[in-house]
Amino acid sequence: MSKKKVLIAGASGLVGQAAMRAFAERGDYEVVAVSRRAPFKTFGGTFIPADLQDAAACAELFSGMKGITHVVYAALFEKPGLVEGWREREQIETNAQMLRNFFEPLERASGDTLEHVALLQGTKAYGVHIEPFKVPARENRSERHDLPNFYWEHEGYLRDKQEGRDWHWTIFRPQIIFGLALGAAMNLIPAIGAYAAILREQGKPLIYPGGPGNLLEAVDADLMAHALVWGADSPAARNEIFNVTNGDVFTWKNLWPALADMLGMEAGPEEPRSLGQTMPAEAAAWDRIRDKHGLVAPALAPFVGESFHYADFCFAYGAEGFSIEPAVVSTIKLRQAGFHEVMDTEAMFRKWFRYFEQEKLLPKP
Repeated sequence: MSKKKVLIAGASGLVGQAAMRAFAERGDYEVVAVSRRAPFKTFGGTFIPADLQDAAACAELFSGMKGITHVVYAALFEKPGLVEGWREREQIETNAQMLRNFFEPLERASGDTLEHVALLQGTKAYGVHIEPFKVPARENRSERHDLPNFYWEHEGYLRDKQEGRDWHWTIFRPQIIFGLALGAAMNLIPAIGAYAAILREQGKPLIYPGGPGNLLEAVDADLMAHALVWGADSPAARNEIFNVTNGDVFTWKNLWPALADMLGMEAGPEEPRSLGQTMPAEAAAWDRIRDKHGLVAPALAPFVGESFHYADFCFAYGAEGFSIEPAVVSTIKLRQAGFHEVMDTEAMFRKWFRYFEQEKLLPKP
């Protein structure tokens, strides 16, 4: 029996790299992945560099991709500073055009073999980037189409393209994802890890830099990838939208002592601090740590990407004196459809810190 062939867009990101590994481990998929930057690992898949903002280059590349059966679209364009760009029309239109540049030539080349397209959204579908949403947020009940983000352009485009076709789509809405990615816009493992390593070298405890405690949900990147594999062939996932989480909840303040212990530190006092504004000045300190511990991690900016700004958002920096509403989504629909995997969030953090240390991306405590 011939293998299925999955094409993953966004190979260098959290979801992209986890998806490459998950589909490769199945054994019945040929894995091809594209992104502008090379992923840290390919897990036996084929990586092809591609800039999805370049329409001409995309037309040439994807028009030659025959026999694709499954697509995972996890590509993303973010502006410097991250959060402010979430509301800007330029960022929305750029992301919308990237999907069109990717999918138009690909469907012409592989339309007769295509079976499934998985699309990544997130809780900005519920307006979390602008205002509190009703808890728990539910698919197709709590959506805020009147609030700006590119999800609606992506979703509308995919729905229109699928009409009358034999292939199906599934949209996934994960909460905060944690896993393997270097230079990602939204990956807190290298951000927290580098922040902790610099404090540790200074002889300081793990100071909590955020604002008020907020109730959140995490998603292990591997769990997210397993949901993608499940959705690729599950009839229950056809043309459906699913929230995805680990299955538990956490607050940063309650988790902080455990994080400190994982990183070989004492939990420090609360000292609100914008990591996005202050951590770039620590680039030389990070370079000294890299040299001292023989790390393969790159310099601070390409290692962390925009994730210090994401840390400010997730830690609720600047919200001191305000009540922060919980950001919790319902995953009942996903469980009822047949995907039941869960992950203890504290164990997830420990897993990824140990992985980054083993790969010499973070120093061992």
